[in-house]
Amino acid sequence: MIRYALLALCLVSPALAQDQDDLVQADFLSGWQLPNGHYMAALDLRLAPDWKTYWRAPGEAGIPPTFDWAGSTNLKSVQFHWPKPQVITLNGMKSIGYLNELILPVEVVAQDPAQPVTLALAMDLGICHDICMPAHLTFAATLQGAGAKDSQIAAALADMPQQAKGATCKIEPITDGLRLQADLKLPTLGAEETVVFETNDPQVWVAEAQTSRQGAVLSATTDLVLPSGAPFTLDRSTVTITVLAEGKAVEYRGCAAP
Repeated sequence: MIRYALLALCLVSPALAQDQDDLVQADFLSGWQLPNGHYMAALDLRLAPDWKTYWRAPGEAGIPPTFDWAGSTNLKSVQFHWPKPQVITLNGMKSIGYLNELILPVEVVAQDPAQPVTLALAMDLGICHDICMPAHLTFAATLQGAGAKDSQIAAALADMPQQAKGATCKIEPITDGLRLQADLKLPTLGAEETVVFETNDPQVWVAEAQTSRQGAVLSATTDLVLPSGAPFTLDRSTVTITVLAEGKAVEYRGCAAP
């Protein structure tokens, strides 16, 4: 309900806010070609001072960005490499995102590596300060040749969450879905640790995690619910768990049965 309320706020706020161009500027950084033939490019979003936008999993008070690549040619796939986000509190609600600027690396794979890739991207996102508003951005670029390594993209790649292993997950049914508890062997990252769960199904609603710590083990519990409220199965290997605290981020991809 919080997410729907915030979405409604975003839909009515533009009349009260500045023009979109005053609040967000965007460029496409063409980057360079990797040894495997893929291209490493990036979206560069620059926000007005103290404005924010959201991470791929924005929390219950946020709106995730969406990406539409229709109109691109010779494009096989894209993979985003998200820099670590931060936990932001707005009007008493917690969200996860980026303040002032986001450089989002995008790994682009060509259908035919011998031919250029022509990109046409439409991106919808929420941007917030005291109020929120939706923004719509379009990008066009052609990728071909070796290109040149870009220091901004390289810095964003270096700022990704640290990868970790060793998460275990317990799953139990609840009335309208599943309850997931993860135990993570992880030294304390900071005074306040936020745990974010993601599944590979965008339809699954994920509740804000409740956390506790016993020494070097951080435990987090969340509820997973489909819009239908029907039971479903969950493949543990598709679960992503990210721990955020004091400018640090650790990510677990998949969790084993205890």
